[in-house]
Amino acid sequence: MDRLKLSRIDEELESSEVAALCFLCRDVVNKKRLEGITDAKKLFVRLEEMALLDNHFFLRQLLETIRRADLLSLLETDSMQPEETDAYPMLSQYRVMLYRVYEDMTRENLEKMKFLLSSKLGRGQIEACDTALDVFAEMEKKSLLSNTNLKELHAVLLELDQQLALTVQQHMEGRTQQHQTPRPLRVSMDHQRVNHARQPSQPVVSISETQPSDNQRVCSDAQPATESSSLLDPTEYYALTHIPRGLCVVINNEDFPGTDLGKRRGTQEDAKALRALFTSLGFTVVVHDNLTAGDMKRELQKLGSRNFLDDDALVVCVLSHGLKGYVFGTDEQPVYLQELTSPFTGVAAPTLAGKPKLFFIQACQGLKYQKGSVPCPPRPQQEDWDRQTTLEEDAGRVDGETVPSDADFLLGMATVQECKSFRHIYEGTIYIQELCRQLMKAAESSENDDVLSVLTRVNREVSRREYATHKQMPEPKYTLTKKVVLKLV
Repeated sequence: MDRLKLSRIDEELESSEVAALCFLCRDVVNKKRLEGITDAKKLFVRLEEMALLDNHFFLRQLLETIRRADLLSLLETDSMQPEETDAYPMLSQYRVMLYRVYEDMTRENLEKMKFLLSSKLGRGQIEACDTALDVFAEMEKKSLLSNTNLKELHAVLLELDQQLALTVQQHMEGRTQQHQTPRPLRVSMDHQRVNHARQPSQPVVSISETQPSDNQRVCSDAQPATESSSLLDPTEYYALTHIPRGLCVVINNEDFPGTDLGKRRGTQEDAKALRALFTSLGFTVVVHDNLTAGDMKRELQKLGSRNFLDDDALVVCVLSHGLKGYVFGTDEQPVYLQELTSPFTGVAAPTLAGKPKLFFIQACQGLKYQKGSVPCPPRPQQEDWDRQTTLEEDAGRVDGETVPSDADFLLGMATVQECKSFRHIYEGTIYIQELCRQLMKAAESSENDDVLSVLTRVNREVSRREYATHKQMPEPKYTLTKKVVLKLV
């Protein structure tokens, strides 16, 4: 954005207005990065670092909230107004509500509020508060105030001013109504199971997807084809209260034209199972079919720029061929695991900070076969999954592995490093189908089984079987700081 325009806006703002802007930005800019800011120019630098001034939209929201619409004329460059889309960060309604309380609070009520809260916030901290916004910030530090915890503030305001308390109460009631009112499109699919009827009279074969063959029926994606969560302890569990919970994005690569990678038959069953599962868990599901590596990166970057303030979690599922440390686009170009997760770190996607980001990767991670630990010949299996001619491997070409190091990530891999994963050409992949079964089972249970417990069961169920005389061992990796419990909505 034009620095001259920003400088003119800075000249028009009073110090109290700058402090208000900083408070409003606390959900999208790291709080430490806002410390010590006394003029708008420094705040604008912070917003530029977060790419929040690439368009006028976010700054317009800030100025309109503090009732400085007179400065909006400095932003206009033509007759076109920026459209409001999910790609642009938006101010939290919670923080705007707190600002309205601050605006309407008299000095007398401020002093009364400080007195009532002094025992909980500490005398030194409360005396340093010059405005209600300062008090709100201290309450947030002490975990006495958040978008989902307004009871303490409401109780205090009831002692001061009924109208101020009503502002908070209306926000609380609005959130409750929003969470309890289902959206019609969310139940477009029944709670269907992920089991699909086997097509009868099909010969059974196992193939590696590194080997081209039109006759074989099993391939490897690595090789070329030559309790309600709102009631859970917030210190132990991630809050999942919004309707919808968030987004579930599925990248489903089936066809790899003009490459040495074979068609991933059966992957559509995985996409169907994931759509049904996460729809029933309260997520908005978006499926992208057959993306090149460049398209995958662009879609994820676009998703990372989305406003996630009203989302509790993000789920990304990638179904493709792969090798150690990366997956393939349909053009046989690699997309490294770090490239999948980097658009959603706390720096890149500030409105996702502190929220769980779940990635499930169905792809081979090498060319080796996983072997059993007991040196005995494989026994015939009676389970449907083990019919030898309908299994393929999800493999392809190998490079260094990258695991997300920032907090609140979960990376569920279909297989361990160096090894192949298997896909049934009619029923979908071993890993995704078992994952969907176990997540649905946990969602329907009265127990609050978290995702890591579910993935442990997935590991057990997948690893105990044999696939074309070989084994498969899934591998979860995570930097979660709390438990994730997914329930039916």
